Amino acid sequence: MLYGMYELQKAWLSSASAGASVVSEWLGNPRNPLGYTGFGPAVSSALEVFSHAAAPRGKPAFGIDSVTCNGKDYEVVESDVLHRPFGNLKRFSHAGLPKDAPHLLIVAPMSGHYATLLRGTVERMVENAVVYISDWADAKLVPMSEGKFDLDDYIDYVIEFLEHIGPGAHLMAVCQPSVPAFAATAIMAANKHPCRPVTLTMMGGPIDTREAPTEVNDMATGRPMAWFKQNLIQTVPLHYPGAGRRVYPGFLQLAGFMSMNLGNHMMSHYAMFKHLVVGDGESAEATKIFYDEYLAVCDMTAEFYLQTVNAVFKEYLLPRGLLTHRGETIDLGAITDTAILCIEGERDDISGVGQTKAALTLTPNLPDAMKRYHLAPKVGHYGIFNGSKWRATIAPIVEGWMAGHARGRLQAVA
Repeated sequence: MLYGMYELQKAWLSSASAGASVVSEWLGNPRNPLGYTGFGPAVSSALEVFSHAAAPRGKPAFGIDSVTCNGKDYEVVESDVLHRPFGNLKRFSHAGLPKDAPHLLIVAPMSGHYATLLRGTVERMVENAVVYISDWADAKLVPMSEGKFDLDDYIDYVIEFLEHIGPGAHLMAVCQPSVPAFAATAIMAANKHPCRPVTLTMMGGPIDTREAPTEVNDMATGRPMAWFKQNLIQTVPLHYPGAGRRVYPGFLQLAGFMSMNLGNHMMSHYAMFKHLVVGDGESAEATKIFYDEYLAVCDMTAEFYLQTVNAVFKEYLLPRGLLTHRGETIDLGAITDTAILCIEGERDDISGVGQTKAALTLTPNLPDAMKRYHLAPKVGHYGIFNGSKWRATIAPIVEGWMAGHARGRLQAVA
């Protein structure tokens, strides 16, 4: 019922957005005398803000056309190299990369937003590496005939993606996938898998959410699992390919994201309104670009979401040594030769400081020389993997870590 009501609201807002856009353009037309009155620019700007906020959004494009490397611009080639029902493996490269350039798999979060949320991460890393990323599917578009997708399947996908890339690859997990990426690394290490990652970088990940719990953690621990099942899980409507699938809808996830920082979002839109009134289109466009990505959300399967809430945020199974994969307990002590880099933001309000760092104490058989921790000062959750501080300060640390630990494994698997 809730999903159906949302669809009706979306249809109404889509029409209202289109109407507001038309009136805004009419008021802003230089030939319209009302545009030169006191209220003309203000009304036009207000309607433009509403039109943008209410517009329907689909899956954004990565849109990484070129990068600058060693002072030269190179065209970036984007391709899907592996197709799977619940997510494809994308590859980014350019002609300026040397033959021995590192291969990096970035595991994107399956937490409401598309993998394009990491556009800035990919764009920076592809300067010096062949970059792959998990491009997760919108669950409402996956037919029921494709079966389920849970935490075990997520781990299997990470392992399969690493197998496709081959020996010597590096692995990076941003936020939520830190847990399954860490688990996949341990499973591959225990099996002496030749494609186990050379390095594992975890950024703002909820490895042990008992450390510095945030509002996100408090929400998970403060409600029983029955509440999540009854209030957040919905059935995909009939007009989608995944009709009948039980999901945690993207629109509910977005409502949760927005409510955490509602005041900031309102001020951002008010600032956009003021920029438009005075004709500062460049500043307004920057806000629009951010919200084009932020407001584009997708559904995740109910089984994956509920398992993650229970295993990661309620039972802390991984740090307690109790997380299983296909019935087998995951042994983090099996990791002995994958160098681990943990990165956290000092102002992270989603994964508290210490939650990712916990991974370093959970790998007792990994030499200290193959462990590193970096706390990014004055950086929030999104600033860890996007923005100027990511590009100038954090990315070079990741690149240096990859370069410093690549040679030994490459020789070992040769």
